[in-house]
Amino acid sequence: MTWLEVIVLGIVQGLTEFLPISSSAHLRIVSEVFFGRDAGAAFTAVTQLGTEVAVLVYFARDIGRLAATWFRGIVRPQVRATPDYRLAWLVIIGTIPIGLLGYVFESQIQTAARNLWLIATTLVVFGLLLGLAEMVGRQRIELHQLKVPDGVLLGFAQAMALIPGVSRSGATVTAGLFLGLTRATAVRYSFLLAIPAVVASGIFQLSDVFAGDGPTVPQMVVATVIAFVIGYASIAWLLRYVERHSVYLFVWYRVVLGVVLFVALSAGWIAAT
Repeated sequence: MTWLEVIVLGIVQGLTEFLPISSSAHLRIVSEVFFGRDAGAAFTAVTQLGTEVAVLVYFARDIGRLAATWFRGIVRPQVRATPDYRLAWLVIIGTIPIGLLGYVFESQIQTAARNLWLIATTLVVFGLLLGLAEMVGRQRIELHQLKVPDGVLLGFAQAMALIPGVSRSGATVTAGLFLGLTRATAVRYSFLLAIPAVVASGIFQLSDVFAGDGPTVPQMVVATVIAFVIGYASIAWLLRYVERHSVYLFVWYRVVLGVVLFVALSAGWIAAT
């Protein structure tokens, strides 16, 4: 890969990872349109490590508190009734679906699922679902009110993001809104839920990213650092935005991008695979 590709894709990853518009779809589209090839699922997974470090830094206090409470709850029964202990378990439970499905369908995720026709479809369909969730969701439930069935459903929603174009945060926020979560709660939980899965995926695929004509180690480091810096700013912006605005901006963006992609594919301007 060239340094230009690495820098551009690092910026794209940082900008899109936390917004409900699918970073994997944007990396796939940008790499195809501007560089004539697919950067690969492994590149996506590893650069996500940079954005997940941004989550770890931004939510360091929350993560530290949840981890400490969970460990205390293992040996102290009285701690198990606290909201933090339950939330820590919900994150663990919610990680299981994406872990299992990612392992079973690893080959398809890295090949057939990266077809741009499929990505165009998921951008539009899941964008409309996000809009519907915003429209009908009661938005009353806060983070401390989540229950085990909620955690399981949100975990399966996150697993849908194994398909490029769905969006990890988009799927989780959509499911959360349908369940009655407030916008800010759904977004915040989507960040926490993503940490174990994304870190594990990035580490697991670390060796694959350097195969063939992939990036060098210095290039991968630069792309990951860029994704971290921009990703950190994106987290802060999104949390402030959803407290005051609906998610319809992202709905319209997804639908327009999906339609444009359909047109480009139909006209033969870009290749689907």
